[in-house]
Parts: sequence; structure tokens; C-alpha cells
Amino acid sequence: MSRRAPALIVNGGLIAVSALVAFPLLWMLSVSFMQQGESSAIPPPLLPSHATFANYQQLFARAGMGRYLANSLAIAVAITLLSLAFNLSAGYAFAKLKFAGRDRVFATLLGALLIPAQVAMIPLFLLMKWLHLVNSYGAVIVPALAGVFGIFLVRQYAQSIPDELLEAARIDGAGEWRIFARIVLPLLKPIIVTLAIFTFLASWNDFMWPLIVLSDQQWQTAPVALAGLSREHVQDNELMMAGSVVTILPVLALFLVLQRYYIQGLLLGSVKG
Repeated sequence: MSRRAPALIVNGGLIAVSALVAFPLLWMLSVSFMQQGESSAIPPPLLPSHATFANYQQLFARAGMGRYLANSLAIAVAITLLSLAFNLSAGYAFAKLKFAGRDRVFATLLGALLIPAQVAMIPLFLLMKWLHLVNSYGAVIVPALAGVFGIFLVRQYAQSIPDELLEAARIDGAGEWRIFARIVLPLLKPIIVTLAIFTFLASWNDFMWPLIVLSDQQWQTAPVALAGLSREHVQDNELMMAGSVVTILPVLALFLVLQRYYIQGLLLGSVKG
């Protein structure tokens, strides 16, 4: 029994921490099925007395949440795919291709990580205005096409690819694009999935930048629309919880489906980087 005591203590602690983390999410889900005003009782009920889908029906029928979710999905998918193309190619170039000023350029990019994102918002907004992209998907997508963190992550992982493998492909007559597509990308699969999850989550949950550049209601994303909805229905906790559930559900499902590749990419990156 003494040998099992440490394992029981550790597992018990992990279960307790997991319960504390999961409780707010589970209560949010429970409240979303309650009738209007039911969650305001004291003490608040843990489960709905009579479960109802009225909050979800109102959310999509009257609040138009379907449109905002579609906006968020379109923007997040576009940013994820396009930024992967830029970050993968740039990260591989910094890791394996030799060109003048490579290390200095990369050091400059790393220095940009020290600059808070809020500092660049005003000049970035003026640039989007000059490009006539304000109040369009482009205003959100274009600034996210390439990220320093993504380039750094790919570079660190791509450095583990043997140079001999690439040189052998060049000797066989393969061009750089063919090497990148046929050899490099399959080897980068774990980090591709990890970066894709990071990017999708960041773009889906982004609030500040879409709020700045998407003033028209028809272009708003789900987090921005949910914040506006909370001002209109400040006392309607059940409706707000329903909105939170439908906003969280897509990213939660994505993470659960791809968590094996996500963890694999992080572990391999930490070992090889």
C-alpha cells in the first residue's frame, strides 16, 4: 500500500485540478439549457430543472449567430492555410537555404517579437486603409499571412532534417520546390499540425483586431458579435452561455481530434529544437 500511496496522491491531485478546470465549462453548458432567469437564483442551480433549446434557437434565429460563426470560420481557415504556406517556406529557407544576410534577417525578425502587438495596430490599420481592405476579410487575413513565431517554430524543427538527405536529392536532379514538397513537408508533418492548431485557435479567438477593422456588423466575427450581444442582453445569462458554447465548441472539437499530433509536435520540437 505504501508503494501505491505516491501514485494515488498524484492521481488524486490531478483529478482535483481537472475538476476545478472543467467545472466552469460544464456549468456554462448546463446554464445554456436553462430557462430564462433560472441561473440568477440564489444559490445558482447546477443543472436545469427543465432543459430547453430555446436559448440556442434565439441565438441563431434572432441574434444571427450563424452568420458570425461563418465569418469566423472563413477567416480562421484562410489565415491557417495561407500562413502555413508562408511560415513553412520561410522557416525552411532560414533553416536550410544559404543566402546573403540570412542570420541577420532572422535575428531582426526575432527582435520583432519584443514589440507588443498593440504598438503596431495604428500603423497597420492605416496600411489596411491605404490598401482599401477595411471592412473586409482581407483586413484580418493579410496581417496574419506570416508570423515570426511560426517562422521560428518551423526553422527550429527543420534544422533537424539531415543536410545529406537534401544534398542527395539535389544530386539526383530534384529542384528546390520538389525537394520542399516531396521530402521536407512530409518530415514536417508534426510541426505543421501543431502550427495549424496554434494559428486556427489564435485567429478564431482574436477579438481586438477584428473589432478595429470590421466595423460593419455583417463582417463581424463570433467573439466580437458575442461581446456586442452581451451589451444588449446583459441580464440574459442563459443566452450568453449558449453563445459561449457555440463559440468554444469548434475549437474544442478541433483540438480533441488533433491532440495526438499536437502533443507529438510539441514533444519532438522540444527535443530536436
